[in-house]
Amino acid sequence: MRSLNLVLKLLAAAAIVLCALPVAAQSVLYDKSRITCVSRQMNVPVEARFMKFSAQIAFDPAQPAKGKARMDIDLASFDIDNAEVNDEAIGKQWFDARNYPTATFVAAVIKPLGSGRFEVRGPLTIKGRTHEVSAPFTYKEEAGAAIFDGAFPIKRLQYNIGEGVWKDTDTVADEVQIKFHIVVTAGTPAAKK
Repeated sequence: MRSLNLVLKLLAAAAIVLCALPVAAQSVLYDKSRITCVSRQMNVPVEARFMKFSAQIAFDPAQPAKGKARMDIDLASFDIDNAEVNDEAIGKQWFDARNYPTATFVAAVIKPLGSGRFEVRGPLTIKGRTHEVSAPFTYKEEAGAAIFDGAFPIKRLQYNIGEGVWKDTDTVADEVQIKFHIVVTAGTPAAKK
């Protein structure tokens, strides 16, 4: 009886471990992926790109709740195609990339919305401030790769982006759209870029 209890406990422990194993990680194809932000400056939309980021993604559309994702964005890689504006954007009044080099998002919940659409929620940290965001995204498989496309709004002032005179939302709107296009293949996690 004692050995049967031990076997049952071992089987239960093995089942717990197997259920806790994450979905296989996928390698990010950085040359095909991008993260951009769209702000409105004097009511004109302006798009910029973050040229460097790293991502770890494990996602199975059949089991989205078991998915995992983390993104780390190099804020000093901000590029709006204007060197002077780039330098100002990574400075103290905006991203303060010297003191806060990375923006980080970690998925807490992934749920299906139907028809290849999903939603991911989790904390986004920028400049030492953390707020939960919710990002709807689409998922499709194409030519041996999986593609995640989505967008979500943030309020820049919640993250203290744009200090001093730049808090004026008449010049630069408070709402900023973050867009992502992430292409992955099955395999082990990609090294940080």
